[in-house]
Amino acid sequence: MLKKIDVSQLRVGMFIHDLSCEWMTHPFVRNRFVISKHEEIAKIIEAGIHDLVIDARRGLDVRDAPTLAEAQAVTEAELVHIATSQQAPVARVALGDELKRAQLVREQATDLVRTVMADARLGKAIEMDRVAPVVQAITESILRNPAALVGLLRIKSKDDYTFLHSVSVCALLVAFCRSRKLDQDTTWQAGLGGLLHDTGKALIPDSILNKPGPLTVEEFEIVKKHPRDGYQILIQSPDIGPIPLDITLNHHERRDASGYPGGHGSDAISELTQMAAIVDVYDAITADRCYHKGISAAAALRKIHEWSRHHFNPALTQDFMRCVGIYPVGTMVLLESGRLAVVVEAHETNLLSPKVHVFFDTKNSVYIKPVLVDLARPFGAGGADRIVRHEQPPKWNVDPMKFLVVHQAP
Repeated sequence: MLKKIDVSQLRVGMFIHDLSCEWMTHPFVRNRFVISKHEEIAKIIEAGIHDLVIDARRGLDVRDAPTLAEAQAVTEAELVHIATSQQAPVARVALGDELKRAQLVREQATDLVRTVMADARLGKAIEMDRVAPVVQAITESILRNPAALVGLLRIKSKDDYTFLHSVSVCALLVAFCRSRKLDQDTTWQAGLGGLLHDTGKALIPDSILNKPGPLTVEEFEIVKKHPRDGYQILIQSPDIGPIPLDITLNHHERRDASGYPGGHGSDAISELTQMAAIVDVYDAITADRCYHKGISAAAALRKIHEWSRHHFNPALTQDFMRCVGIYPVGTMVLLESGRLAVVVEAHETNLLSPKVHVFFDTKNSVYIKPVLVDLARPFGAGGADRIVRHEQPPKWNVDPMKFLVVHQAP
């Protein structure tokens, strides 16, 4: 039986089923193993892990601990409350009208980050006059319709992850600032910090950066240098401001002081950098990388919500959920009717009931004429269906992105 326990309940002889943390925060080669000595417990605590999942069938039990299903039910109830009590931002331009422009912005921004990384590796200062127009283009696209660019950036290959991750963090952070109604200059500076936050990774050897497996303790120590390295690279540019520098240096810090490079707690981390930390982890764990398969956006938000008890600001985490939606645009979902659909627009007040384009009948394994369904509406008014779960496109061999835009008959 799988159970959720607090780290204070961990004992030698327990079988760890899931360390319940973001990748690279623990010093173990595997996520599943038997605790054989007290030093391993100390390492888990030192890594900032507060709760984890044990398998009581394969090791010692904690009798009064909730089962994993019970713990997940509590999380689901909390997410339902959040999802039905917040208002989503409204787009100014239709999704279909913005997608082509967003595609160009995506390509330009990715090429820029690739150039920035190459220059940094050669010891060159960042040329801000080349970076600024790209940040502006990203910001303008987000202001028109954040779902277009953010949706396109969810598609990453393992080879270009490092570059697209920076673009994604920029776009998501701009969208996050917009949803929280921050002023234009602050939003732009935050976007710049998002685009450049991983510049220090240019100094990490490719053998470590692209390693197709867990890092050794020594390799992880090298990776942990990238925030300071990035800060030192950016500070050479006279036009860089304090916000991008702060985000670059501190985006791996955590509220409970378990992060790096400084081990600062919440009082020492600015609000914008706390926002950047949420965005950075969300994009990282939803992407396919050389060492792990990305999880769905919905699953990522559940994990971030759980981690917000210790690592992230809970209020900011809830704001981020409102910003991206429980089911972000571009997410493929299975409906109760047995149809597959792609999310095209969040509902203004109920993030569990977005608008979707239905395009596939799983009962007969056939494509159907795409149709817009507003899941917030009742039967007879374009609704009468609900999301059962997120689905992975490869499972059905379909491409939901082809159905983001459907031309409806007048």
